[in-house]
Amino acid sequence: MLSSWQKTKVHAKIEDRMAATYAEAAASITITTLTDVIAFYIGVMTPFRSVQSFCLYTGTTVLFCFIYNITFFGAVLALNGRRENSNRHWLTFRKIQMHHQPGESKFYGMCCVGGEYDEMSGAETEHPIYLFFKKYYGPFLTNIWTKVFVVLLYAGYLAGGIYGCFQLQEGFDLRNLATDNSYVIKFYDHEDMFFSQYGPRVMVSVSESVDYWNTSVQTEIERCMGKFENNIYVDRELSESWLRTYIDISKLMSIDITASDSFITNLPKLFKIVPLFQQDIELSQDNKSITASRFFIQTKNVNDSIAEKNMMTELRDLAESCTIPLQVYHSAFIYFDQYLVIQINTIQNVVVAAAAMLVVALLLIPNPICSVWVTLAVASILAGVAGFMALWDVNLDSISMINLVICIGFSVDFTAHISYAFVSNDKASANELVPLVQYLPGRKPHQVLHERHREVWALHCFCVQLHKVLSMLTR
Repeated sequence: MLSSWQKTKVHAKIEDRMAATYAEAAASITITTLTDVIAFYIGVMTPFRSVQSFCLYTGTTVLFCFIYNITFFGAVLALNGRRENSNRHWLTFRKIQMHHQPGESKFYGMCCVGGEYDEMSGAETEHPIYLFFKKYYGPFLTNIWTKVFVVLLYAGYLAGGIYGCFQLQEGFDLRNLATDNSYVIKFYDHEDMFFSQYGPRVMVSVSESVDYWNTSVQTEIERCMGKFENNIYVDRELSESWLRTYIDISKLMSIDITASDSFITNLPKLFKIVPLFQQDIELSQDNKSITASRFFIQTKNVNDSIAEKNMMTELRDLAESCTIPLQVYHSAFIYFDQYLVIQINTIQNVVVAAAAMLVVALLLIPNPICSVWVTLAVASILAGVAGFMALWDVNLDSISMINLVICIGFSVDFTAHISYAFVSNDKASANELVPLVQYLPGRKPHQVLHERHREVWALHCFCVQLHKVLSMLTR
């Protein structure tokens, strides 16, 4: 909006300056705002609460920024235009000399009218960056050899990105949650170096009250523990079962634990021999039954995200197959759970976001071909980012998923702005910024330009009316 404002004449009517500014900038920022907001709101579809909160907050923030820019910021521009029109100082608002005098510095000009401007045209002097892209970079891109080089470079980039997408690994590295100089990083490095043979020590909990003194229940629990111990990810020699130890001790001490009373009353003998088991049993308030208990199994050969995911799902399936109500748990499962849905959710969010971008682009960019190219550009940028994540040893997790959602918003910003400026220009050739004849076959260039001028004039009239409303609000 500032760039469009600076192209208007400094001493023109405020209404005309505002209309010209909104006619050039409003549609472009509306496109990018809608695509940004939609991209972030689509991220709410993910089952991860952290990603949901981020996407909801960011999408709403972008929406409020848009409302601010087309209302309050536009009103500020109008007030500043009045200051420039009356030639008042930017800080003291004191009226100053209308025209530049010979020998006066550029800094004086900026202080007078808010920026150096051309006395002949009345418009502010173009920014050096704008001149660079207009006079040098743009013409450089239209050179045939530059086009060939860009196409080859893009093909190589896209090929590398697609290759990297097939190499991308799932996984949540806890090192990323620590500061660079934290001892936690060294701890995990040493754990991988010296203790990578063993994985998490998983808890198998009996979540409901059962008759542990019943031999059939004891047999079923032992059978379930055997199924866990026979799994390829479990070391059967390192399992820990208080019930198994209790039965062995009762046999050695000739204690009858087949009745509920004797089973409960003799538990202190077990705790005296193995005090650690006391924290594995939760007795009822009246100390007449066991409300919950737990056992432990030691996992092994869990060296990557695929093994972690397989280990967790297999142990859960084994727990569900038991008639005893069992649950398997470890604190690391909160990270392993991501592997079950992160890939499908990332693909789903990207596909839905790309489809939404296409719909918005088709509605707001007056060229269906360019709308398709915007969508393809966003898809290729995502492919490149995701692909090079693999080359940078960045795994796919909830954090990188947030960055991919951000990537959608940023890439749409760039491509939509450029495409809208491209098709909205009144040049007649591709090298002059817009291929009018190609996307409107059967019509001559002057007919196309006439229709385009009518569209711009209609938008101009709308912006004039909008400015009148804003002016009333600012008075």
